[in-house]
This record gives sequence, structure tokens and C-alpha cells, in this order.
Amino acid sequence: MSNVPAIAGLFELSVDAIALTPSLGIVSRLITAASTTPDTKAWLYSAALVLIYTLISLPIGFKFGFLKLDVETSWEMIIGVMARCLLSPAISEELFFRILLLPHPTEKATPTTLWLWGGISLAMFIIYHPLNAVTFYPDGLRTFFNPVFLFLAALLGVICTLAYFQSGSLWMPVAIHWLIVVVWLLLLGGYKTLNS
Repeated sequence: MSNVPAIAGLFELSVDAIALTPSLGIVSRLITAASTTPDTKAWLYSAALVLIYTLISLPIGFKFGFLKLDVETSWEMIIGVMARCLLSPAISEELFFRILLLPHPTEKATPTTLWLWGGISLAMFIIYHPLNAVTFYPDGLRTFFNPVFLFLAALLGVICTLAYFQSGSLWMPVAIHWLIVVVWLLLLGGYKTLNS
């Protein structure tokens, strides 16, 4: 395959680095990611990512007043939030921002391709939240434009991407995304923040 000339001698950008689907079609990528069962290594790797996220997000969130201990106790609300968050944002956002945009590990993408699409996916994931507030979810306007929220969303995007690249499974980033959003909404004041 021909290569575009090296840019400033830093790296070579091959034509496949800008292909939407380097080797798997979109439907095949979806099926492969959805049917890949995470193994023990994937669960341990993801648990480590969640721990790292926690160690970074809690001090920052509490320091800037974005997070506060506020436990929701209504079982109806708890069950409703847990069920709704599985579909959206967990499954819907991970399907789009990770599975559709990122090469599956079986595609054997080059590191340049992984960095390129990882960066595009992350930028879109961050921009999506304020855009969502402006268009479809005006109640989230103040939250989704908050720099602390955007930083924590970016960090979430990074760990979900790493979990997907490591496991090849849709279910690892879904589990991480769901867990973090549910904890925020039900234990750390997120529900009241979004609905105030």
C-alpha cells in the first residue's frame, strides 16, 4: 500500500489510517464486538481502569464541588436509573463512540490508526455532551458545559477506549460507562445536579 510522505519526519500516515473500516465492515465489527465475551484478563484490566478513574475523578470532583456525597434512597428511582443508564448512555454511546468508530482488535490496525481514530472518537465524545444539552437535553446545559464534567467525560472516554482495545468486547466499555454514570447519579449528586 502506498504511503503519504512523512509529515515533518515524525510519522508516516498510510492510506488505511484514514479508512473508516480498515478491514471489517461496520456490521461485522458490531457483531464481533457484541459477541466477544470478556475473559478474566479483560475484567481485571477494566477493574484497574475503573480504579485509576476513581483515584483521579473523586479528588478533582470533590475539590471543585462537582461531586458531593448524596445517596438516592428511593428503590423506584434506583432501579429506574440503573435500567435507563444501561440503554443510554452505556450501550448507545459505546456502540457509536467506541464500536462504530474504532477498529476492532481483530482488524490488526496500525498504532497510527488506533491513535487517529481514538483521538477522533474522544473529541466527538466530548463535543457530543454540550451539543446534546443545546439540542435535546436542555436540563443538562449547566452540567454538560461544566469543565470538570467535560474533563471527567474525557477521562471516561479514554478508559472505555482502552477497555475496548484490550478486550475487543462491547461489554467492557458498556459495563464501565454504566457503572460510573450510575454511581455519579445515585451516590455522588449527579441526579440532583442534572435535575436542578
